[in-house]
Amino acid sequence: MTPPSPPGSRPGARRFRPRSPTARRRPDAHRPCRHRPHRRAQRPRRQFPTTGARNVTFPLAPGATIGILGGGQLGRMLSVAAARLGLATHVFEPGAAPPAGHVAARVTRAGYDDSAALAAFAESVSVITYEFENIPTSALDALEARRPIRPGREALRISQDRLTEKTFLSGLGLATAPFAAVDDAASLAAAVEEIGLPAILKTRRLGYDGKGQARLSSPKDMAPALAAMGGAPAILEGFVDFDFEISVIAARGADGRVVCYEPGRNLHIGGILDTTTVPAGISEAQRREAMAIARAILPALDYVGVMGIELFVTAGGLVVNEIAPRVHNSGHWTQNGCVIDQFEQHIRAVAGWPLGDGARHSDVVMTNLIGADIARVPALAADPANALHLYGKAEAREGRKMGHVNRITGPAKGAAAQANT
Repeated sequence: MTPPSPPGSRPGARRFRPRSPTARRRPDAHRPCRHRPHRRAQRPRRQFPTTGARNVTFPLAPGATIGILGGGQLGRMLSVAAARLGLATHVFEPGAAPPAGHVAARVTRAGYDDSAALAAFAESVSVITYEFENIPTSALDALEARRPIRPGREALRISQDRLTEKTFLSGLGLATAPFAAVDDAASLAAAVEEIGLPAILKTRRLGYDGKGQARLSSPKDMAPALAAMGGAPAILEGFVDFDFEISVIAARGADGRVVCYEPGRNLHIGGILDTTTVPAGISEAQRREAMAIARAILPALDYVGVMGIELFVTAGGLVVNEIAPRVHNSGHWTQNGCVIDQFEQHIRAVAGWPLGDGARHSDVVMTNLIGADIARVPALAADPANALHLYGKAEAREGRKMGHVNRITGPAKGAAAQANT
């Protein structure tokens, strides 16, 4: 997610002030790491069990049911992909009229604190996956006692906390924005002294599409920004001077095989993804670096499923912005640009099936339809190059994702048409 640029900067830029060589460094603040993904020592490949809780056998046979936590548009598109493979889905969703309810075989409407509903849900499925990260730990504990959860708990633990996530990425030798933990006014002042301004203060947990964030352009912004966190633990991140953002969608199967999709270039408006364009207009070296980053992250988590990884393109290399342990908005282009899209790939992985071909056969521009954009559907449908994906939401509100359109702009050429290189 890309916040607005500071005043006076070019669009898309995040900046951090170079640190004086003589300045004192706080031990709990982190500079951006500029190393390429290091070559890790070869470890014996983990042998994934063929059974999980209550003797679930993998790979799942057609006719089995996959549980999905969350009934939004991602759960909807996962359910469609599962149905193509002869698998059913059972969605667990607290909200009314979930988009996934139109296509899932079964929906349980209950809260994540309803232990009886969670138990019944788990008993009705063979494996559990999720469409969002912020699932209560107590619910995960109850579910995992009965059925396997894919991707696993470690990926959720790391991605639910921005400080933990940044620390994990830095530990792999990957570049991130400079960051420091903030718990009160004193730690914020120390973090600003270390990292400099402009910077952005974020809650460590929750928040998406630009929410739970406050920009600091001058010291006078510190108190209001801290107040905006509502007393929640926070993280201060320095602005990174970048040219544009890309993301790479990657999948890892239960057998340890990793498949990477072609990186896409992202444009955000108001903190919400507007378009993803493939090809991204990056060099072959940058393309390979993005995929190498994905290949470093997924095995380190013993990951099974699809992950979205957002990256800043800078003069010094790629900087990891954040990871999402699920199918990702910036991967929607794969639905019409690839042999196997991200949703089918995720279902294959969590069901214990072999991963499919991630090769791109077409150039695509994915555009989100947000709020009143839904009124453009008749005009968009009149263009034969547009593939529409609507989420079945009844009410169009400002900032609400109502669907997306994949516009095919031509056939893939060169290395992009080769799978997973």
